[in-house]
Amino acid sequence: MTTKPGPRAQGATVWLTGLPSAGKTTIARHLGERLEAEGHRVEILDGDEIRRFLSAGLGFSRADRNTNVQRIGLVSEVLARNGVLSVVPVIAPYADSREAVRKRHEASATPYVEVHVATPVDVCSERDVKGLYARQAAGRLAGLTGVDDPYEPPAAPDLVLATQSQTPEESADAVYAVLAERGLV
Repeated sequence: MTTKPGPRAQGATVWLTGLPSAGKTTIARHLGERLEAEGHRVEILDGDEIRRFLSAGLGFSRADRNTNVQRIGLVSEVLARNGVLSVVPVIAPYADSREAVRKRHEASATPYVEVHVATPVDVCSERDVKGLYARQAAGRLAGLTGVDDPYEPPAAPDLVLATQSQTPEESADAVYAVLAERGLV
């Protein structure tokens, strides 16, 4: 007896953009755990991990940041196109880089959800998960996104999360609700 293959899993990219220490990775982990518990194929493409491996050797110039975002966008689109829910917590500071990623997804008819983790810089500075804001304030770090290097907030994201007034679980639930509304979960 042969079994017919089940329905193809629906993939999508969930792009979480925001300042350093905004909560992107924490939200991605909560969302990923929920999706995996439901049986979805999930991959979290963490910006820090990508920089260490796929984008090793790139600096933080505008050109290098663009290259990094495009690499992540390519990997995410390929995963999503092949039935994986790809959750991408990255700063991605430039609107044109993020728009190029969106267009790549549109060209392959791959669902793309852009989420702006819109945590104010003063809240991010208080969280300072990696000590970046402290190093910048002490003069030991230049080019910190949102402080002395630009961050261009998305003009029309699919969702805006004000993480200063909700828990990471609530933020992940809000992202999940958008995915459910679009029939992606």
